[in-house]
Amino acid sequence: MFDQNQPLQLKGEVQIYAAELPTSVQYALRMLVRDFETVLGSKPELVSNVETAALCIRFAEERDQCPQRAEAFGFRFYLEDGRASCLHIVGNDALGLIYGMLEFSRIYLGIQPFWFWTDQTIAERSEIRVPCQSYDSLEAKVRYRGWFVNDEVCLIGWKKPYPPSPEVWEPVFEALLRCGGNMVIPGTDLPRDGIHYKLASEMGLWVTHHHAEPLGAEMFLRAYPGRTASYHQAPELFEHLWAEAIEEQKDMNVLWVLSFRGQGDKPFWIDDPAFDTSEKRGAMISKVIRKQHDMISGAVDNPVCCVALYGEISELYKGGYIDLPDGVIKIWADNGYGRMVSRRHGNLNLRVPSLPAAGDEGEHGLYYHTTFHDLQASNHLTLFPGSASFLKQEIEAAFAAGADEYLLLNCGNIRPHVYSLDIIRQLWTTGEIDVDQHLQQFVSSYYSDEAHHAGLAELYRAYSEAALPYGPNADDLAGDEYYHHPARQIIGHWLQGKSEQPDPRLFWAAGDVPFDEQVKGFETRLESGIQQWRAWLDRCDQALAKLGEDDQRRAIDQLRFHGALHLSGCEGFYWLCRAYEQFSQQRYPQAFVFASKSMWSYQEGLHVLRQSEHGKWERFYEADWLTNIESTVHNVDTLRRFIRMHGDSPDFFLWYKEYLMPVTEKYIYLENTHRNPLSDDELAKRLDAFFNQ
Repeated sequence: MFDQNQPLQLKGEVQIYAAELPTSVQYALRMLVRDFETVLGSKPELVSNVETAALCIRFAEERDQCPQRAEAFGFRFYLEDGRASCLHIVGNDALGLIYGMLEFSRIYLGIQPFWFWTDQTIAERSEIRVPCQSYDSLEAKVRYRGWFVNDEVCLIGWKKPYPPSPEVWEPVFEALLRCGGNMVIPGTDLPRDGIHYKLASEMGLWVTHHHAEPLGAEMFLRAYPGRTASYHQAPELFEHLWAEAIEEQKDMNVLWVLSFRGQGDKPFWIDDPAFDTSEKRGAMISKVIRKQHDMISGAVDNPVCCVALYGEISELYKGGYIDLPDGVIKIWADNGYGRMVSRRHGNLNLRVPSLPAAGDEGEHGLYYHTTFHDLQASNHLTLFPGSASFLKQEIEAAFAAGADEYLLLNCGNIRPHVYSLDIIRQLWTTGEIDVDQHLQQFVSSYYSDEAHHAGLAELYRAYSEAALPYGPNADDLAGDEYYHHPARQIIGHWLQGKSEQPDPRLFWAAGDVPFDEQVKGFETRLESGIQQWRAWLDRCDQALAKLGEDDQRRAIDQLRFHGALHLSGCEGFYWLCRAYEQFSQQRYPQAFVFASKSMWSYQEGLHVLRQSEHGKWERFYEADWLTNIESTVHNVDTLRRFIRMHGDSPDFFLWYKEYLMPVTEKYIYLENTHRNPLSDDELAKRLDAFFNQ
């Protein structure tokens, strides 16, 4: 036997032997070559003679005794002159080889799964020392695991080409592969000539579909504009689209999503009101799903099919109204806030458990959110507000209930959600997580200065403690959209002259109470939220002041960014509520000041986005169209202009004269020299100083 205590030394231009490899493995090989060059300073040489190579990338042979399962890989060393001179990375299949190379890069080169998205500082070294010990990969807890990249707006706005180019998608798919993921929905309703599906498949990923786009088919009304989107009336048109989608994808690895929802991701009976009972609706969905299944089975050998039990389909299934084909994976969804219960629809929040019942046979999986968009309280730009322990509780309980064959994670645009995504990476790999140990590993993986790891870990841990509770449930924690969508609804209700009646759109958060009480309810919660987020940000700033330049920049982007968006949103919404209170008492100058303070706070949120767009991240938040902080700024600006009409119009000089003009001038000034109105900002700042003197 050779001496396993003598490590393999890799330095300079490392020679790599790679036999003829499929396209997907070649993508990963290019990643490995880039990683070596980054760490060692020299680009590896790809050689055709295995005897001269220090690394050999190949499919497993019988002698390797690699685990006999899909995606398995191993590291092997073989003797040459009594010593191991070459590391063989072997895999049972293409994904096995991909995972093997990327795991080698993580362990020995220090390249972490989210290196690109966190701007990881990668240390240069003169050599890499690899212990000559065989290694076998473990089997992942979840067979099909991956991301739904459901935040195309940021990815769309980041780079100019549309639909997004490989420059955008490759870092997304690379990070997923480095996390051990094997499937992806690369966006929703992007142009069909985009490269997203093709590139994902080329890089080795299974592709799957949004529940509103069954089989990945084109939307009916886009293909047949002006027609009624009714399968009952025109089944042949729907089936033609499904047949086209099957033909386009039949040579890819696909998890076929069987579903039937209406156009625009809503129940189909909204467009087809003849289906007015649960029996009729369930029968139609069952018929469509079975037809889709039969069409796929006729074109693809052993297809993998799944059904998203989402929204109304989940309710019908639990009621016994839907009959599914055998062998179809049933996908259960959380409520968008991480709890495995039915999602809120407007003001209706039944919170029906969303997990397979005991005795529900077959395979089950999860569609889970660490980021969400619902025009209410979801986190879209900011980190998931719940704790790591909460994520552990929900996912481990779902696994225990048998929902462990499939996990599709709504990952947003990756960058703001890295910590949550890494928690799920651990869970889908091993099935469990020690949250404290994971946090220590996470911080040490992405931050260089070991002396400050404990302080940074505590900030990640305390983030969820600072989150603003808006309801009675543990998952009722405000994300960034809470400060914007309800705020804009309040402004609209107010300016439309509807203040004498409550706003029904706000019942979910503020109750069916008079409008002024709805606004006051928000104000009370927001005041508490301001205190919590200010305290967290103070701790954050103290910790960041001790960091080196690289770690500080990273901590600003990955930690402070989120707290600053929360605080600016909290303050903006709070001052908006105070403005309404003053306006309702006809204290118009004071209302104008508070509306201005609201706008300035929201502008600070825009400033936070722009500060985060440094280097390669230029324009990253350019297309913030969902939370849409800029829209909120414009809404509040419109509001304060409206308020200024009440008492300062038409000359916009009266408040200056009443509150700000020196007494010595007030009664003797000449209008032809003193009628230049102050701007809204200047007037608000000076009035604020006057009222607080």
